[in-house]
Amino acid sequence: MELALFSENSLAFLLRWIHLLAGITWIGLLYYFNFVQGEYFKEADGGAKGDVIQKLVPRTLWWFRWGAMFTFLSGALLIYFKHLSGMGIMIGAVLGTIMFLNVWLIIWPNQKIVIASAKQVGAGGDALPEAAGALGKAGLASRTNTLFSIPMLFFMASSVHLGQLQTSVHSSGLASLIVVYGLIAVLALNGIFGKTGPFTSVKGVIGSGFLLTAILYILVEIT
Repeated sequence: MELALFSENSLAFLLRWIHLLAGITWIGLLYYFNFVQGEYFKEADGGAKGDVIQKLVPRTLWWFRWGAMFTFLSGALLIYFKHLSGMGIMIGAVLGTIMFLNVWLIIWPNQKIVIASAKQVGAGGDALPEAAGALGKAGLASRTNTLFSIPMLFFMASSVHLGQLQTSVHSSGLASLIVVYGLIAVLALNGIFGKTGPFTSVKGVIGSGFLLTAILYILVEIT
């Protein structure tokens, strides 16, 4: 029996395992921020909220952003080495990439401002004037990631089980692709420049996520 430690299948399995482990860490903390911590902040007094921001949030964000990093890198390598090109994988990958960029380019930079402001207030100083705006930007990007996470997980998980999602991107209808990726682009831009709208509440963002999943799947199926 040959020990194929570094065979293609072994490498693919290792990448899948890392992708799954890191993804659970990332998305689990995303849901914690949106479904638990955010709701707690609505009821907490200023002192308790400030203490959480100074001591708990930085630790959570460390695992959150590096979970996103390893999820993205392992997923990109898996697509490269396995030459994956199915519609399900590609839609999930696009959504996941946008979510990853939101973490590192919007959520984390703005949360650093919020944390610095809380520490300054805790030390007896004044809040940073840009903290409120930074909190809003981070919150909108986080809600957008929560919205995208539902169809992202659907398309990733079902890509090998639903026939239409196994087809190559190149063999899918051009009109459908334009609508699918156009809708994703509009929502991604709203996550940068728009407003939370129906994503403000937990029920709203969950419901919108399931609705977006259904719309994207229907668009793929009708090609």
